[in-house]
Amino acid sequence: MPIVDSVHDLLAGLGRNERLLGLDLGTKTIGLALSDVERRIATPLETIQRTKFTADAIKLEAVIDRHGVTGLVIGLPLNMDGTEGPRSQSTRSFVRTFGQRRALPVLLWDERLSTAAVTRSLIEADASRKRRAEVVDRMAAAYILQSALDAGTARE
Repeated sequence: MPIVDSVHDLLAGLGRNERLLGLDLGTKTIGLALSDVERRIATPLETIQRTKFTADAIKLEAVIDRHGVTGLVIGLPLNMDGTEGPRSQSTRSFVRTFGQRRALPVLLWDERLSTAAVTRSLIEADASRKRRAEVVDRMAAAYILQSALDAGTARE
């Protein structure tokens, strides 16, 4: 799975009406978000409960196939000072291993504070703790994907 250097490289390699999938990789869940075919709007999609890599990959591949996804934007959990720690290495490992199954272009996107921002907006919307737990991962994935989409359209 080739890792691209920028959102512009990712978008330039896609055809017309092709969708992107945003991923928020957690230790217990994978939040998913889907772009529209014009790649302007990210919508929270679903949350995969993580078990073993192969089972997670099969579920992810089913989503990719069902929605015609041709590229991935995966949140890279950097430390606040911009360095990579164990969680970043775990994300890179997932990308390498999944890349052996699917050769989709991947953009690793700085996800610092995405979950915090989403949680804050859910609290402001008066969502219950239970509701926040149900939606925060897929909303964080949408936040990550939307940030990348916005950066890609900022220079158009």
